[in-house]
Amino acid sequence: MPPIKLHDKHFEIYLSEAEIQQKVKEIADKINNDYQDLNPLFISILNGSFMFAADLFKHLTIDSEICFIKLASYKGMKSSGHIITAIGLDQDLYNRNVIIIEDIVDTGKTLDVFLPKLHHQQPASLKIAALLHKPEATEKQITIDYLGFSIPNKFVVGYGLDYDGLGRNLKEIYQLTDEA
Repeated sequence: MPPIKLHDKHFEIYLSEAEIQQKVKEIADKINNDYQDLNPLFISILNGSFMFAADLFKHLTIDSEICFIKLASYKGMKSSGHIITAIGLDQDLYNRNVIIIEDIVDTGKTLDVFLPKLHHQQPASLKIAALLHKPEATEKQITIDYLGFSIPNKFVVGYGLDYDGLGRNLKEIYQLTDEA
């Protein structure tokens, strides 16, 4: 795939559509095995995880439910450090098996703020499925139970991830290049 330009930045291919889809299927297979007969509730964190959540659900064979919540901490290419909840969670989590679907865990600040709110509702279990993780950027201790890829601490777009609104629709994941 040729490099792309979004706004003023250049990006090159990092993960192909085939690599992503294979990893999503592997994650779904593990969840199918771990949650047989448990009817988990998935909480997909918008906006970035919508493609991952949709593809993951295509491979789930277990009974399960999904809801969506919007948590935001990004402005442009940097995390603001402030978590903004735009769409609230209205499901009762008491004694439910809950799996959070995240597109990417980098600093861990968003989940560090959000997880205690979920634990307060006393779910039977609480796990995290993340497509991407940037270990070098992690500041908060977050356990990712179902991980797709560990990636370098470079800005990425595509497959739900954006740069100021652009790039979410790309089937691949692209990484920022050093070009201006």
